[in-house]
Amino acid sequence: MIFLNLYMVYLSQNTKQHNTKTQFMKKLILTAVVAFGCLLFTNANAQVHFSLGVNIGAQPEWAPVGYDHADYYYLPDVNAYYDVAAHLFVVNDGQGWHHVAHLPYANYDIYHSYKVVLNEREPWRHNDVYRARYAQYRGRHDQVIIRDSHDDKYRNHWHGDDRH
Repeated sequence: MIFLNLYMVYLSQNTKQHNTKTQFMKKLILTAVVAFGCLLFTNANAQVHFSLGVNIGAQPEWAPVGYDHADYYYLPDVNAYYDVAAHLFVVNDGQGWHHVAHLPYANYDIYHSYKVVLNEREPWRHNDVYRARYAQYRGRHDQVIIRDSHDDKYRNHWHGDDRH
C-alpha cells in the first residue's frame, strides 16, 4: 500500500511538471507564431505602401508637377481621364467609358491643358461630381508640367515611347 501511495505521489508530481512544461511550450510557440505573423503583416504592409506611395516614374511628361503619386488625371477640357498605371486614356463614347491609347480629339493640346490628380479607383463612375467640381479649370493653360520641370525627381518620367 505504501508503494502505491508513493507511486501516486510521484505520478502527480511528474504530471504537474509535465503539464507546466507543456503549458510553457504552448505559450512559447503561440508567442512565436504571433510575433512571426506580426512581422509578416508589417513587412507586407510596408511593401504595399511603398509600391502605392510613389509613382513619379510612371507619370507622363505632360503631367503636372508637385505630385509624388497619381492614379488618374481628370482632363476638364475634354471630360476624360488618364489611367497612369495602364498608360491609357479613359473616354466616354456615348455608350460607356473605354480605355484608349489616344484621345479622339484632334485639336486638344494635352501639354497646355489643365490636369487634375485623382487618387480614386475608377473615378469616371463619379464623373458628374468631377465635371461640376472642376468646370472652372476648363480653358486654363497655366499649369507647369513634368517635361518643363528642372527638378531631378522628374528626370525618369514616362515618355510613352519606351524612352522611360
